[in-house]
Amino acid sequence: MPSKESSPESQLSAEAYETGLAIDKIRKEIEKVIVGQVEIINFMIAALLTDGHVLLEGVPGVAKTLISKLLAKCIAVDFTRIQFTPDLMPTDIIGTTVFDMKRSEFHYKKGPIFSNVVLIDEINRAPAKTQAALMEVMEEKQVSVDGHTYKLDPPFFVVATQNPVEQEGTYKLPEAQLDRFIFKLVATYPSLEEEEIMLRRFKSDFYGNREDQINPVLSGADLLKFRKVVEQIFIKDELITYIAQIVDRTRNNSDLYLGASPRASLGILKASKALALMNGRGFVTPDDIKKAVFPVLNHRLILSYEREIEGIELKEVIESLIRKVEVPK
Repeated sequence: MPSKESSPESQLSAEAYETGLAIDKIRKEIEKVIVGQVEIINFMIAALLTDGHVLLEGVPGVAKTLISKLLAKCIAVDFTRIQFTPDLMPTDIIGTTVFDMKRSEFHYKKGPIFSNVVLIDEINRAPAKTQAALMEVMEEKQVSVDGHTYKLDPPFFVVATQNPVEQEGTYKLPEAQLDRFIFKLVATYPSLEEEEIMLRRFKSDFYGNREDQINPVLSGADLLKFRKVVEQIFIKDELITYIAQIVDRTRNNSDLYLGASPRASLGILKASKALALMNGRGFVTPDDIKKAVFPVLNHRLILSYEREIEGIELKEVIESLIRKVEVPK
């Protein structure tokens, strides 16, 4: 439950307090079905609040698709699921121009991307041309066909899933396209306790009746309003410098072949503000920034050849560079 602080810069406005209450309602609705995956849920909500998109990675059966569907059900907006396959063409996503026999003229038939929340299942299954068409829509929030531009209605939120295990018949996303996602989140196996709770919860619900109990708790207009609230969260200039120093170290690091882009800096800034609000604060702390760094950077950085051969994990490198940057007092 969000709380109100006493200092001027930390004082939560009425709008911010309302946003915190709505976020709590979203969590509670999703937890009617999902056991665990708390970090995944929190960062997906943070992406919604910052107008970002999410790449969700995990082995089959860890509720990647289900979490996305439930999150969409919590918002009274349109939801579309698109299964990516090797034969999927760009027009299957963005739509195409068709000839109307009755009127003897061409008209544009919109594709499934024209929705508010779009779930892309197994994004790495489709060929590069189809992936590129999706990335253009994600960035520009519009589709251009035959010289005409068609705007997508806000909010527009994409969750793309991929399986890290089975790589046969897949097309790896290029780094420039990965950069379009604010977060890459990794869904893990539940703990023993969480798995037991899940089994007890569904021992008499084989057919997902609990999903029908999920209710919308906010509208698309509410979400757009809450995004404005996130913008107003206070952040000190010293913390902006702190973010810039962290990202700069990724570009001057012998452990890394590719550093982070300015889009990553903005991603950390936006995410830290969202996390502050989600924790009931009207101001950003260094801990908010540290928490945002890994999901923002883990798909944007490439290890150097030497470190990859040594078996060094990217997470170790990111944690090391964070430790080397002085935390503002």
